[in-house]
Amino acid sequence: MLEAISVTRYSNYIKQIFDAEELLHNIKIVGEVFGVSFSRQVTYFSLKDEASSISCVCFYPQLSRFIKEGESVIITGSPNYYTKGGKLSFNIVNIEPAGQGLLYQKFIEMKEKLEKEGLFDISHKKKIPSEIKRIGVITSKDGAVIRDIINVATRRNPAIDIVLYPTKVQGNGAEDEISLAIQKFDDYKGIDVIVVARGGGSLDDLWAFNTEKVARATYNCNKPIVSAVGHETDYTIIDFVSDLRAPTPSAAAELLTENMSEKRADLRKKVERLQSLSSYYYTQKKSEISGYINNLMGFSNNLVKYNRVKLDKLSMDFERKAENAVNNSLYEIGLLENSLQKLSPFDILKRGYAKIEQNGKVVDKANDVVISSDVIINFQDGKVVAKPTKKEIK
Repeated sequence: MLEAISVTRYSNYIKQIFDAEELLHNIKIVGEVFGVSFSRQVTYFSLKDEASSISCVCFYPQLSRFIKEGESVIITGSPNYYTKGGKLSFNIVNIEPAGQGLLYQKFIEMKEKLEKEGLFDISHKKKIPSEIKRIGVITSKDGAVIRDIINVATRRNPAIDIVLYPTKVQGNGAEDEISLAIQKFDDYKGIDVIVVARGGGSLDDLWAFNTEKVARATYNCNKPIVSAVGHETDYTIIDFVSDLRAPTPSAAAELLTENMSEKRADLRKKVERLQSLSSYYYTQKKSEISGYINNLMGFSNNLVKYNRVKLDKLSMDFERKAENAVNNSLYEIGLLENSLQKLSPFDILKRGYAKIEQNGKVVDKANDVVISSDVIINFQDGKVVAKPTKKEIK
C-alpha cells in the first residue's frame, strides 16, 4: 500500500511539473474571451473554444484594453498552478486580437530584415534642431491627433508654425500617401522637423507604419523625423527608423517646442537681477563720479580763463593783420585799375586815335584795306563809314 502524502506536497509536485516543462512556457493560445472581471490592476477572464476553456490572469494593466467580452484573441504566456487554492491558471504576458498572429510575424520579419540592413543604426540618427520655427506634421486632417499637436505646441510656444500634410493613416494606400508626404516635406526648405503621427489602434490599424516603403522613406529623408504613432506601449517599424520616438503625438509636440512661459519667467528673473546689480553699482559709484565731475568743472573753469586771455590776444592780432591785408589789397587794386585804364581802347580813342574795321575784322595795316569796300572808322563818340579809292604803302 502506497504511503499517503500531504496536500501541500501533492500541490508542489504539480507546480514543479508545470514549472519544469519548457514546452509550456511562452506559448500562444487562441480563443474567445468571456467572464471578464477586474481586481485592482489585475484582470481575470476565461478563454474558450468549442469544447474547452481555461482560466487566465493578466497582471499588466496596459494589456487590459484588448480583453473584451466575446473578442477572439491570441494570448501569450505560461500555465501557473496556485498551490494555496489548488487552481491552475494561465498567466499572460501579451495579448493581441486573433488574426494578428500572421501580421505580428510579418512585423518581426520586417524588423529583422531592416535591422540587418542598418536602418536602425544610431549612427544614422539625425540631431533634432535646438531652435525649431516650423513643424511639418503628417497625419489625418480629421483626427484628434492634429488638434492635440496644435494645442500643445501653440500653448507652449505661440510663435510656432504647424504645417499639415494630410494623409490616410490606415487602410489601402496609406503607406503610399505617408511615403510621398515624407518626400514632399524633405524637399520643402521651410520645414525644420517632421512629425509622423496617428492615434492608437490594433496592429492591423497601425500596419501602414510597419511597411518597408514608409521605413525607407523615413531612412532616406534628410530632415529629422519624429515618430508619434499610437500609444506609449505601441511600437511600429517607423519608431526604430526615425530619429526620435515620442510615446504619443502630444508628447512629440511637447518635445519639439520650448516652453515660452518658462523662458519669460527666467528672463524676468534675469532682468530683476540685472536691475538690482545696476542699482547697487550706481549707488556705489555715484560719489566717485560726483568727485570726478567737480574736479573736471574746476579744471574746465581754469582752462576757460586761460584760453579766454589767449583768445583775446589772438583776436587783436587777427584784426590788425586783417586791416593791413585789406589796405594792401586796396592799394594793389588801385594800381591794377590804373594799368587797365591805360590799356582800355576807349581811353586810346579819347586821345585822338580811331579803330578801323572792314568786313567785320579790325584793320591795322594799310596793305590789308580792300579798295572800294566799306570801311568803318570808330571814334570815341561814334563811327563813320567810308569807301577807300586808293592806298599808299610805305
